[in-house]
Amino acid sequence: MDIETVPTEPIAGQKPGTSGLRKKTAAFLKPGFLENYVQAIIDGIGGVAGESFVIGGDGRYGNKQAMQTLIRMLAAGGAKHLIIGQNGLLSTPAASCVIRKRGTKGGFIFSASHNPGGERGDFGLKYNISNGGPAPESVTSAIYEATQTISAYGLAEIEPVDLSTLGTVERGEMTVEVIDPVADYAELMGELFDFEAIGKLFASGFRLSYDAMNAATGPYAKAILEGMLGAPEGTVVNGEPLPDFGGLHPDPNPVHAHDLFETMASPNAPDMGAASDGDGDRNLVLGKSLPVSPSDSIAILAANAHLAPGYAKGPVGLARSMPTSRALDRVAEHLGIALYETPTGWKFFGNLLDAGKITLCGEESAGAGSDHVREKDGLWAVLLWLNILARRGESIREIVKGHWARFGRNYYTRHDYEAVETERAEALMAELKGRLESLPGTTAGSLTIEASDDFAYRDPVDGSLAEHQGLRILFEGGGRAVFRLSGTGTEGATLRVYLERFEADPAKHGMDAQEALKPIIEAAEAVAKIREHTGRSEPDVIT
Repeated sequence: MDIETVPTEPIAGQKPGTSGLRKKTAAFLKPGFLENYVQAIIDGIGGVAGESFVIGGDGRYGNKQAMQTLIRMLAAGGAKHLIIGQNGLLSTPAASCVIRKRGTKGGFIFSASHNPGGERGDFGLKYNISNGGPAPESVTSAIYEATQTISAYGLAEIEPVDLSTLGTVERGEMTVEVIDPVADYAELMGELFDFEAIGKLFASGFRLSYDAMNAATGPYAKAILEGMLGAPEGTVVNGEPLPDFGGLHPDPNPVHAHDLFETMASPNAPDMGAASDGDGDRNLVLGKSLPVSPSDSIAILAANAHLAPGYAKGPVGLARSMPTSRALDRVAEHLGIALYETPTGWKFFGNLLDAGKITLCGEESAGAGSDHVREKDGLWAVLLWLNILARRGESIREIVKGHWARFGRNYYTRHDYEAVETERAEALMAELKGRLESLPGTTAGSLTIEASDDFAYRDPVDGSLAEHQGLRILFEGGGRAVFRLSGTGTEGATLRVYLERFEADPAKHGMDAQEALKPIIEAAEAVAKIREHTGRSEPDVIT
């Protein structure tokens, strides 16, 4: 096997974040850019000689072309065995499942998650380690260092692999196995959930509308919901993965899943609505005229997880990201188990899961998961909801209202200011951070600030410290505002403002969240001077 060594230069400034590296498609597929980044990953993980890897993606534009390049580079590096989803498809949770089941060194996932796709859309690549989870900071830092020193990359002179055909082929000294992307994941779901009970639920006339948003989860949802569980044909809409997601923005929120929200608010609404994002790791759950917030959803799943066979003993511990509402904390307290508050980023849950400290975990950004894989898992969350509905014999509305009556309601919202000029967004955060120590005792809007800090997390497993993970402002009465800049976009910066207050009185649980949180919203604006810094009079997205 001949190997071409191509001289190159460092790709300065291309620092991968917790979700790998994301750029515009045109930039990522520019000759040499992908190759440089892949070589940096290879160097950053200590080489690939003799190792096995999983490869998959969300089906977006450019994935198949990029995978052929990756195959050539892994062959040049001496990799032994590659396991690739048919047509290059593997949802992120399914990739995690296969990495764990097959015991590979890791996996390469081509996805920009919930970002739009297509030739003018976004592209991304991330590396997951052997536990199936996102690479920790020690690995991403090594990859970044490699991007600064790279001088050449290798390409094996081999025939392209037919990704459409199941089976095993040889490429030089390397074996390439193209697998059914759904099979291993579906088998795992069958072990966790009571498929017989869920099947009876559908047979009783229960109706579900599942919007796969023309992204990765479509084939999984069709195979499991319509195939294995007997849901009527048409339960899964937008179920075919398309390179541009059919023009949809595959982010399951009220803006981009507008049609589903309208369906669930109609007089003839199905019993349940659900959606997933580009790579299948996020979820949206709706009852009739009642969207379930992600923060409430993970709390309700945790409180009822014992109804599913895979969690019959109940969770050993729970975890949430710091900006996620504290509804989950109340469930942990009721169950008498530990609750861990981590920074945003699924990698922080990995150590807790591997150490057996937690069973379920979640983030407010529509992510929920458990110890079955090391990624958040959109379809898993929907199946656990279905299992709970089948066992309890109640509607989503009844379950949500019952949960609030039992634990109280954490009114919660997130305001996103998207594509803000980076300098303006960073100036807002810098100014607010500089005033943190002087804020307690002062007034913002109509509320008094009781405490403020820059959140830091000491990992209870390995002792590592993650600092500067978000600015927290605590108001009188237990209200809270959290400010973070998100790195998931490819243009400018996204300012995320998380707002929360607790209400114990069941008579006050029926308020609109934005109205209930109005004093907190006004206080957050006053303390951070959002309009002044961003030039925005209102957020782009409210969830």
